[in-house]
Amino acid sequence: MQVLSPRDLINKLVSFPTVSRDSNLELVDWVADYLDGHGIATARDYDDSGKKASIFAHVGPEEAGGVVLSGHTDVVPVDGQNWDSDPFWVTEKDGKLYGRGTCDMKGFDALAIWALVEAKRRGVTRPLQLALSRDEEVGCVGAPPMIARMQDHLPKASLAIIGEPTSMGIINGHKGGTGFDLHFRGFEVHSSLQDRGVSAIMEAARLIQWCNEQNEMSAANADPDSPFDPPFSTLHVGMIEGGTAHNITAKDCVFVLSLRCLPTEDVGEWRKKILAEIARIEAGMKAIRPEAEIRVDPRWDVPGLRAEDGGEAEMIVRRLTGLNSSGVVSFGTEAGQFQAAGYSAVVCGPGDIAQAHQANEFIEIAQFQQGEQFMEKLLSDLA
Repeated sequence: MQVLSPRDLINKLVSFPTVSRDSNLELVDWVADYLDGHGIATARDYDDSGKKASIFAHVGPEEAGGVVLSGHTDVVPVDGQNWDSDPFWVTEKDGKLYGRGTCDMKGFDALAIWALVEAKRRGVTRPLQLALSRDEEVGCVGAPPMIARMQDHLPKASLAIIGEPTSMGIINGHKGGTGFDLHFRGFEVHSSLQDRGVSAIMEAARLIQWCNEQNEMSAANADPDSPFDPPFSTLHVGMIEGGTAHNITAKDCVFVLSLRCLPTEDVGEWRKKILAEIARIEAGMKAIRPEAEIRVDPRWDVPGLRAEDGGEAEMIVRRLTGLNSSGVVSFGTEAGQFQAAGYSAVVCGPGDIAQAHQANEFIEIAQFQQGEQFMEKLLSDLA
């Protein structure tokens, strides 16, 4: 089978519209067929619907201690965005490659696939593994079962490089978080008699105001020496929906509550605090109408990435990039999940996170080439 260049590979990957709400199996099938054509066996981890899958593979000696190149296959929607070109076709212009996922993160995926095939062709003495997850954009929900399945089927690697866009800088820490789908169920009455009903919207507002108060307290007690921006954990509600008319107490109100948590804080303790406040509000609702309730569905749970003292992942990336410094970010990645599973982990990949999720998303060709140079050095290191 023909060996595709990194540029060929990014063109192909972007052509698959793997928006998180849709299936990614066409991309996964293509990757499996391409790798199989180069003598590389793959395995998958499917979601419950069977319409999405993560894919992983191993090259080199059948022994532990290898390196994982980790990316995700899904992208965010383009709905409502004003694109100047087809978002699912790579368009080159002014030294940039435009297309959905070029930056986040099919650019890195293309480089990782290329590196895996080259590792097979050239031979390596230390194993290289590829891990491409599903459903990262909806809360990093695909990585944990993929990682567990990898450990069942492959020799366990010792470190993972997660290729989220960092402009090839080294990120050794990020916030974690958790999220909940919340459905407040009230009791409808005419608003002139609102004391006899339960307004789902007004009760939801109690929880939102509690979140505001928690943010204010966290900000007031923030460590000024923290490397994070902002230097405290935050609660957020980005969308809310409910009610039927201005003069009826709302029967329903739904929203997503999310937490971004410093890696030095316990996501589990925050979860207990949130659920305790929800229970307190629900008790007040039920005191008025017993049928009122708050339905809580956990949506995601992402551990933070903690800086490792002498961590192998950071050390190898420092050696390959020549960088002597590292940083932290406030967004979450799958790096914390690899770390929680016993891997040394670091985030480093081409592209600028500022372009992620935007209309006319792009990766600079110079960044893409820098990522290819990184892979060349990694292959030499593994050989």
